[in-house]
Amino acid sequence: MVTEQDILNAHILIVDDQQANVSLLEAMLQAAGYSRITTTQQPETVCALHRKHGFDLILLDLQMPGMDGFQVMEGLKASGGDDYLSVLVITAQPGHKLRALQAGAKDFVSKPFDMVEVRTRIRNLLEVRLLYRQLAQTNRALELEVLERTAELRESEARYRGLTELATDWYWEQDSAGHFTKVSGPVLEMLGIRVAGLADGPPDPPEAGWNEAERSALQARIASRSPFLDFVFGRQLPDGSQQRFRVSGTPMFDSQCNFLGYRGYGVAIRPDRVD
Repeated sequence: MVTEQDILNAHILIVDDQQANVSLLEAMLQAAGYSRITTTQQPETVCALHRKHGFDLILLDLQMPGMDGFQVMEGLKASGGDDYLSVLVITAQPGHKLRALQAGAKDFVSKPFDMVEVRTRIRNLLEVRLLYRQLAQTNRALELEVLERTAELRESEARYRGLTELATDWYWEQDSAGHFTKVSGPVLEMLGIRVAGLADGPPDPPEAGWNEAERSALQARIASRSPFLDFVFGRQLPDGSQQRFRVSGTPMFDSQCNFLGYRGYGVAIRPDRVD
């Protein structure tokens, strides 16, 4: 939240070619408790001053010789940097108000000054400006946190994948369309699937001997995006012996609960292993 002291500590620039107007505005701001006030009667110096100091509010006279307020605002926009700059224009010409707002001014006051009105408009603009700055800082902090968290997750995932591949006989990943994006070990043979791009030549026919009921149940789990743990299934080899596998898998989702794909891993069960 923006406190009253934050507002009074804001940096304000007064731009007017008339010393009397500068003195009047400066005295009014000082009386209201503002402590950081810069003044200039040379409009051509405004852009350089703003780049150096980063003012929170610029009180800008529109009618000045050499370089008027509209030209100053064009220069401020062209110089880039701050994407939210509070400019309060001061004009004695009512017809200039709309043009000033279209040129980038956030508000305006008319000459001769109504001091209560000027103080109110200045305070309102500064509060909005400081709230905007706080929001921008919060967004930057969140962006950094997201980047750091993403890096941590990627590192953690890489470690997980490495350990999984070392500790299991096979590992696979699929995208949201069911296409295999990473395969290690005999998972394609296990599932009876051949994937274009992962092997040269035409698909091989599925090998016989699989327990089709078990394998269909596994494929149904994957198709329904359901996680499964230690799902056991197998096949009978040509010599009459049995080959058994244990497989686990989990669907992957992003922070918006959009399905990203699937990953899984498994091991071959040794014949002498008791389940």
